[in-house]
Amino acid sequence: MENLDKLTSEALALLKELIRTPSFSREEDKTADLLAGFMEEKAISWHRNGNNVWACHREFDPDLPTIMLNSHHDTVRPNQGYTLDPFLPVEKNGKLFGLGANDAGGCLVSLLATFIYFQGKKLPVNLLFLASAEEEISGKAGMESMIAELPELACAIVGEPTKLKMAVAEKGLLVIDGEVKGKAGHAAREEGINAIYEALDDLILIRDFEFSKTSAFLGPNKVTATIIQAGSQHNVVPDLCSYTLDVRVTDAYTLEEALAELQQKLKAKLQPRSMRLRSSRIDVEHPLVKAAASLHIATFGSPTLSDQALIPYPSVKIGPGDSARSHTPDEFIYTTELGEGITTYIQLLETYFSLLTDPKK
Repeated sequence: MENLDKLTSEALALLKELIRTPSFSREEDKTADLLAGFMEEKAISWHRNGNNVWACHREFDPDLPTIMLNSHHDTVRPNQGYTLDPFLPVEKNGKLFGLGANDAGGCLVSLLATFIYFQGKKLPVNLLFLASAEEEISGKAGMESMIAELPELACAIVGEPTKLKMAVAEKGLLVIDGEVKGKAGHAAREEGINAIYEALDDLILIRDFEFSKTSAFLGPNKVTATIIQAGSQHNVVPDLCSYTLDVRVTDAYTLEEALAELQQKLKAKLQPRSMRLRSSRIDVEHPLVKAAASLHIATFGSPTLSDQALIPYPSVKIGPGDSARSHTPDEFIYTTELGEGITTYIQLLETYFSLLTDPKK
């Protein structure tokens, strides 16, 4: 493959610069500058909205479908388990260590290298690259703000560390606050209605809760109680108990349907924090999925959330690195994974393009 060594070398150098540049969610301005500068050096005409940076591979043709290559350049904050400087890129034993190396810097630079590979080539699509902000917090100034800014998409490839397997479905997220009321009283007397005990019925039910429908790709929904709060004095029967539920919702449900099924079973008054982060699934007959099949790329359903939840178009999630390394101390990516990622992205797109021009293949 032409220029693969150069593309990989440049991607590795860019990734090291990204690691050196702190880019916590909502604080990605310096990495946005860095990415814009890199594209400038490559004579790529780029655009910026807040900390989101994007480009199209040529003059936009409204008669062609638009394909987006996307990954994010924000990171979580380093945890206390780090033994290495999270902002110092260190190569050792075939690994590149540094915050964001795996999630999702490796995917980001591999997708950008892929975009550069296709520069100047005549394609049957408008190829668009987007480095998005605020993915780690599902922020409104990231992907959500870009959907209205960008042209309508035929499909999107979202770069996340999947060991180069293709996620064809992804669970959505519903965070729900529940409130159970009781009646205050003195703890020394038999009076009042203890809201904690009332909430216990809900929590026991939640522990063993099974939704009525299951997804072929993603299995069952999963609900987990993660926060509980009640009472303020040791001698007062609490009249209010609140809890928070983390609900991972499959493509078998809308968020509204999942909320309604829980509300039917629980005592608490349930209030969702957001109805934005929906599940996604792409049709198995979609050309992107067929292209993956022809390249023997394994497909799976992903339990983890990404910007796919905010993309209202067909999308897949695939990238170098391993999700199990994300948000861990001394995060790393194998340097060979960058070349493998670039090669896979290029082959996937070339196969996809051939299916668009000759659907009988």
